[in-house]
Amino acid sequence: MAGVIHSAGSGGGGSRFRRRQAFNPIADINVTPLVDVMLVLLIIFMITAPLLQVGVPVDLPKTSAQQVGGKDEPLVVSVNSKGEVFLGETPYEIPALAAKLKAVHDEKPDQRVFMRGDKAVDYGKMMEVMGVVIDSGFRQLGLLGEQAQQLGKGGGTVTPVPGTAPRAPQPPAAQPPASQPTPRR
Repeated sequence: MAGVIHSAGSGGGGSRFRRRQAFNPIADINVTPLVDVMLVLLIIFMITAPLLQVGVPVDLPKTSAQQVGGKDEPLVVSVNSKGEVFLGETPYEIPALAAKLKAVHDEKPDQRVFMRGDKAVDYGKMMEVMGVVIDSGFRQLGLLGEQAQQLGKGGGTVTPVPGTAPRAPQPPAAQPPASQPTPRR
């Protein structure tokens, strides 16, 4: 019986005896996991940043005015829907607020003061608090409100005063018909 015997160097069955290539480590950093982690952190901070607004919960009225920027952190005087007055997050009675504001004004006379008032607060209460702020010596006083989305575009809502009859909506003014341009020949 004749048979063929293959040697290891002839290429027949010697594939399992081949030498493996040397392992060369890759010196580059894989940045994909780093980018993934950074994007997740960015999303977390974008979601939580609006929730970190410090202050008393107040339902602000809508306005179409632009935001006013400034260099330093202003004092914020808030009046909630119950008529309670706060400086920052600390509740104060009106006489104690006047004393505190005078002390702050003596220390920082150019300090800006912003007032936040719930839209359900009596106008007289807001004027009383505003008078205390002005009597304390502050001249840079601003009123805060939320930016209106549709103010001036017919999308705002108005609550009628109780006991008065609502007015019927007025039809839009009639516009003169637009003249058509005459074609030239």
